[in-house]
Amino acid sequence: MKSYYCQAVTVWIPIAGLLLLFCGGCGNPEKEYKQVFRYNQAEGISSLDPAFAKSQAVIWAVRQLYSTLVEPDNDLEIRPSLARQWRVSADRRTYTFDLRTDVYFHDNDVFPGGKGRRMTAQDVVYSLRRIMDPATASPGAWIFNGRVQADSGFRALNDSTFELTLIRPFHPVLGILSMQYCSVVPHEIIEKYGKDFRNHPCGTGPFRFFYWDEGQGLILHRHPQYFEKDSTGARLPYLEAVKVTFLESKAAEFLMFRQGQLDFMSDIDASFKDEVLTKRGTLKKEWEGRMVLNKHSYLNTEYLGFMTDTASSALKVSPTRLKKIRQAINYGFDRTKMMTYLRNNIGTPALSGFVPAGLPSFDAAKVKGYTYDPGKARQLLQEAGYPGGQGLPAIKLLSIPNYADLANYVANQLQEVGIRILVEVVQKSLLLEQTAKSQALFFRGSWIADYPDAESYLAMFYSRNPAPPNYTRYNNPVFDKLYEHAISENNDSIRYELYREMDQLVMTDAQVVPLFYDEVIRLVQPNVSGLYSNGMNLLELRHVKKN
Repeated sequence: MKSYYCQAVTVWIPIAGLLLLFCGGCGNPEKEYKQVFRYNQAEGISSLDPAFAKSQAVIWAVRQLYSTLVEPDNDLEIRPSLARQWRVSADRRTYTFDLRTDVYFHDNDVFPGGKGRRMTAQDVVYSLRRIMDPATASPGAWIFNGRVQADSGFRALNDSTFELTLIRPFHPVLGILSMQYCSVVPHEIIEKYGKDFRNHPCGTGPFRFFYWDEGQGLILHRHPQYFEKDSTGARLPYLEAVKVTFLESKAAEFLMFRQGQLDFMSDIDASFKDEVLTKRGTLKKEWEGRMVLNKHSYLNTEYLGFMTDTASSALKVSPTRLKKIRQAINYGFDRTKMMTYLRNNIGTPALSGFVPAGLPSFDAAKVKGYTYDPGKARQLLQEAGYPGGQGLPAIKLLSIPNYADLANYVANQLQEVGIRILVEVVQKSLLLEQTAKSQALFFRGSWIADYPDAESYLAMFYSRNPAPPNYTRYNNPVFDKLYEHAISENNDSIRYELYREMDQLVMTDAQVVPLFYDEVIRLVQPNVSGLYSNGMNLLELRHVKKN
């Protein structure tokens, strides 16, 4: 640990000196250092190419370097970014975007004179086609597959007008366009570097690439020609640089944060959460004034899933094929106590549907889930032909190590109503393989929204979708009809009602056991302001200041 930290410091010393160049060498070094935002990414960063922005670590980094046509605001409403405005055709298949004309790529030696050129609609066409190109091998290719024709669906009408044509209406397409996969990139840089573009990123975002050592750190500098300004007309971002370290130990990361060497931490590791948080999920008194605790709804539902593929021979002899058994499991444990004692109330007990709190369509009064009711669980067991659990075979639950405590909690409570659960802990890769092959009948899962729309969750239960996302193999013709109506419905109020109807169907069928709706939890230094949270848990640094 010590030697790693010394190396990190060695990297930073020349960088800190170079930061003086931002003010012509006439500034105060301490003042300049304060405008560097520092955070740690324990899992490292695998690429700086937005075509590979699959993990949160990559999404956070590339969001600083690139921009998209549209983006979610703090309330998860889609707002303009590279596009000034857009229009939708009467048949809801064609979206026409008027682009900003003051957006420039970062300076790069590949451009004439080394100066970043202006972004145009042709760059948007190139970037989105690149995602679909098999040669790119982007994990984000699915976002347009079956929705857009690669050769004709993207068009530049002129330098500042981009047109997207869908094969059929799909209202959540604006949310898809806000994903980092859809970042706009310059063709010249990619043509020069090819797959090594991952190490030579160039975009239009608020920060530009400066230095990256995959084992040590990443340094980004302020993009002086970034197009956005604040309400007073000052150009964003306020920060001069971003520094990312890659310490693998969360305990070491917490130590660095306590010492003031990091400006924020995302999430609190189980090894020290009780040191920092009360059981109610608030900051303990000894830390007040020394750090700020931020909590915000996060579009992630943690759940247990039932595989109900009727073609499965294993399911034919499993009690989980019976809806009343699945319902009894839902009623048979206390989610509220689980959150208090195992999660320090980080998150909300999932007492409504599968769609989490934080989305505009969420309405706990209209979608009823399951509360703790052991009497109801016993009654359902009896109605299913297993009074008191007699004759009910043990049910195997697959979990990954990080969630073994939650799985065992559920198993212990269900034992009290007569349902015997055997928890088997396996590695995540094996669990994903078994769920994809319909080999896991009862499994732990989580679903994080790809974009801020409930369709991202409900697509998991559309029978025509494979696994992923339909890991449970849910097949309900009523659900399918509602889903097909919803994705082409342009009226938000009507679409939200359809979403809630679908969610209620999934709950009534007890296809899943929602455990909790997650929360973003961040520890922030008291001198940091403007670090806003949102339900997508995006790292938004454009408005951050350090006092």
